Amino acid sequence: MSNKLVVGLDIGTTKVCAIVGQMNDKGKINILGMGSHPSLGGVMRGEVTNIAKTVDAIKAAIEKASKISNVEINAVHVGIAGEHIKSYQQTGVKIRENAEAEITKKELNALNEEQYRTAVDAGAKILHAMPQEYIIDSRFTTKEPEGMPGTKLECKYHIVTGQISAAKTIVKCVENAGLSATDVIVEPIASAYAVLTEEELETGIAIIDIGGGTTDLAIFHDGKIRHTAVIPFGGEIITADIVEAFGILPKQAEMIKTKYGHAIVEGTRNIS
Repeated sequence: MSNKLVVGLDIGTTKVCAIVGQMNDKGKINILGMGSHPSLGGVMRGEVTNIAKTVDAIKAAIEKASKISNVEINAVHVGIAGEHIKSYQQTGVKIRENAEAEITKKELNALNEEQYRTAVDAGAKILHAMPQEYIIDSRFTTKEPEGMPGTKLECKYHIVTGQISAAKTIVKCVENAGLSATDVIVEPIASAYAVLTEEELETGIAIIDIGGGTTDLAIFHDGKIRHTAVIPFGGEIITADIVEAFGILPKQAEMIKTKYGHAIVEGTRNIS
């Protein structure tokens, strides 16, 4: 078994979750342990609004995950969400000097890196530049151009941006908790690759992750991501509606929602 350990950290509106996994020889991850802790009001609609409370929640979740997995945690892959997350498509182009030479992995990586240097809205940064398909000499389309000849190399990219301040705040929370952030990943993308199969990605599928403060959406087709969005509405909106409708406490409303609520119509038929 590989010794590569991976720790994921999800800083959500209602709770902070940490999960520890170890990658096996087949590239799959075996779960060793996990921990969660209420966000304590430090996060609103996917964005950190109180660093101190968020840091406390991170420490508590990491401590639980570390204890269960018996692993000392120093670095994490952390998710980012919030309505500031935007996505769009753009095309990168490279004119090659030697049309007979084979396209190399180095060239593909360089073209990918160029996308991170393109202009975006003020205060935003590119979080992900994900290749969708390559076009060679404006006529041949492929997902794997490595090893092929050609003069003009184009690639259609799915670009995901987020606010610099939001990303920096998340990294600051992680560092204040005594950890380092190995990577910052847009949460709907992380969720999709965690639960979807290759067959589902190829056929076409949408994943919707309803959290406490946000609803994350990622759409895939032909094995590639086509759209990403974070909608600033989640389960807390339903709880708030129950509070207003019945004049009860939020804790009571949350209990009613989780005990009697159904997302599928058929599930309501057994409620008397």
